[in-house]
Amino acid sequence: MNIIVTGTSRGIGYELVKLLSADSKHTVIAISRNAEKLKKLKDECLRNNGLANIIPIVCNLSYKNSMEKIIPQLVSQIKTVNILINNAGAIVNKPFKQITKDDLEHVYNVNVFSVISLIQDLLPIMDTKQKSHIVNISSMGGFQGSTKFAGMSAYSSSKAALACLTECLAEEFKEKNIAINCLALGAVQTEMLNEAFPGYKGPLTADKMAAFIADFALTAHNYMNGKIIPVALSTP
Repeated sequence: MNIIVTGTSRGIGYELVKLLSADSKHTVIAISRNAEKLKKLKDECLRNNGLANIIPIVCNLSYKNSMEKIIPQLVSQIKTVNILINNAGAIVNKPFKQITKDDLEHVYNVNVFSVISLIQDLLPIMDTKQKSHIVNISSMGGFQGSTKFAGMSAYSSSKAALACLTECLAEEFKEKNIAINCLALGAVQTEMLNEAFPGYKGPLTADKMAAFIADFALTAHNYMNGKIIPVALSTP
């Protein structure tokens, strides 16, 4: 399978690439803005599996023209996409009255607009002979009815937008043999959790959550479509 994962320089995305590349049948495209960490990730994957097929692509998804750099590199490496995991995320932890337009643009560019652009540009090469799968990584902060936290308005609203986008696109793509689902993650012990809730210790490690997401991405589209699924052990 050809699998694309965004946000792979740290945390869940980093662990996802390690897990998926352990199977040499997969070609894993790892997207991150950090070239040094991508090199470290590729080296680690190859140490774990000398036959790992991993293609690192350096790109900052917060830039509006980022897709112009990604797509030519992608199509030169692979002909079809089986799985897309939109894992990249950005967070701003500020009181609402202090949030600036630049803050909002940064969070929404990464969490929403880059996802829209990437899906649009990849549609022509999504595998429709076998059912392909798009997995959007959202947050319990954007899950309707969940506990909300002060300072998280930009982040949580962007993740809510991603969840709604999932439902809309699932309806549009259902006749194209493309399933799209969304995982609303709870607290996982990552750098982003520390940014949101300094000092709080999450009940799950990044590698444990990555194992769940990897299995979900590989299998869940055979059973569900357009679902927003909470994956949380705690609040936050």
